[in-house]
Amino acid sequence: MRLKLVISYDGAPFAGWQSQAGGDAVQDVIEAAFRKIVGDRVVVQGSGRTDAGVHALAQVAHAEVPDGSLPLGSWLRALNANLPPGVRIMRVTRASKDFHARFSATGKVYRYLIRNGQVLPPLELGRVWHVASPLAVGDLRAAAEIFVGEHDFAAFAANRGGPIHSTVRRITSITIMERAGLFSLRFEGGGFLYKMVRMLTAALVRHAQGKASLDDLRSILLEGKPKWNHVAPAEGLYLEKVLYTGTPKSRQAQPPGAV
Repeated sequence: MRLKLVISYDGAPFAGWQSQAGGDAVQDVIEAAFRKIVGDRVVVQGSGRTDAGVHALAQVAHAEVPDGSLPLGSWLRALNANLPPGVRIMRVTRASKDFHARFSATGKVYRYLIRNGQVLPPLELGRVWHVASPLAVGDLRAAAEIFVGEHDFAAFAANRGGPIHSTVRRITSITIMERAGLFSLRFEGGGFLYKMVRMLTAALVRHAQGKASLDDLRSILLEGKPKWNHVAPAEGLYLEKVLYTGTPKSRQAQPPGAV
């Protein structure tokens, strides 16, 4: 039986999503939970990687479990009973045999949170990027318009160490909202390169701070150089939703304090 899992996690204690030799990734602890339940390894395939420190509200994964191991309705409780408190399976459904968490996905939604002001509220520690210098929504939105659409984002992506087939990606929307000093930047697109959302967030912020002009950003995007070397911290980033054909247009999950 193939299971589809919707997973939420606090990324702070983990070395990202993808399995690591030290067993300290989110994928590792979920596979360990499956092993405790069925007595053998169950491979968990995620929709994609998240970096160390990046959070997820609704990461999606699938796993093939032995028929008859547990009734479908028992998997949610069984998995959560064997996971650390920073990782929770939010929903378990039966998936078709041809469903693949990564290859069936049509897009993703990321949200980045910025606390703007002199003081970082203690309960937002590790959940937002604290930027003390004043930011204006209009400046952030003006910079965001540059990146919406299909572009070659080679200058705004880090190198994982392996070849990249293509650095062309389409961003369908960047929505920016602010309430009481908390900025919410929502990125939706067909796919994102390594550290791309965090680099774009840093670009928007540096423009709002007067450190990068709109012409600078347009030129770097068009020419692919110089390489953008500013990256927003991991703790402000959330994988909000993975999109599949037929994904309902319901209200998205919100990180704590999001607007």
